[in-house]
Amino acid sequence: MISAHDLHKAFKTRTGTVKAVDGVSFEAHDGQITGLLGPNGAGKTTTLRMLYTLMTPDSGTVEVDGLDATAEPTAVRRALGVLPDARGVYKRLTARENIAYFGELHGLSRSDVARRTTTLSEALDMTDILDRQTEGFSQGQRTKTAIARALVHDPRNVILDEPTNGLDVMTTRAMREFLFKLRAEGRCVIFSSHIMQEVAALCDRIVIIAKGQVVAAGTADELRERFAETNLEDAFVKAIGSPEGLHA
Repeated sequence: MISAHDLHKAFKTRTGTVKAVDGVSFEAHDGQITGLLGPNGAGKTTTLRMLYTLMTPDSGTVEVDGLDATAEPTAVRRALGVLPDARGVYKRLTARENIAYFGELHGLSRSDVARRTTTLSEALDMTDILDRQTEGFSQGQRTKTAIARALVHDPRNVILDEPTNGLDVMTTRAMREFLFKLRAEGRCVIFSSHIMQEVAALCDRIVIIAKGQVVAAGTADELRERFAETNLEDAFVKAIGSPEGLHA
């Protein structure tokens, strides 16, 4: 389980201080896919970076399986598998070598790395590319490698930032099935996307962030009902522009 409580993060600019995140609170539960939605500049990426310890909040707390991310960042990293917004792979290494390198960083034995590599390559349908050098990989092949690399240590909590961005239809379908598999295994999954249909189809709960705050949260059906709309996109537009949303 991942919980964020009253997160704040500000950045100094030449013209003053910008509040990127201004009191974000939500919970992502085990055995669920929690969607994180927000327009560009809403504070969504900054929130995600605080969740996976790349940034430290100015105030507020992040807990992963009861561990405080500020007090115990190393333990929290072990409990997390993260696909960040910037997810380059080492081009001179094969997919297998990329995965093994991260497994060794997590302290896994060679036999455990080999076992996890087999499991993940089958789940992600990437067996045919495992021993190819990643230079020249398609976007989908790079994303699969980055996800396998992030999950090699078998974390119970998974954060995926735009995992289907730039993927073709068949690869996107395979990725969705993989996310359902993670949920069925009882993992806590946070899934960020701009594709409304995808969020509606995949996510058990949705958290909408705008102007650095959570403006609405609930299931897709609850959000559509709350904002009196028949589709999630229209409900989202109302949520980010509605003063009422700020009291969600």
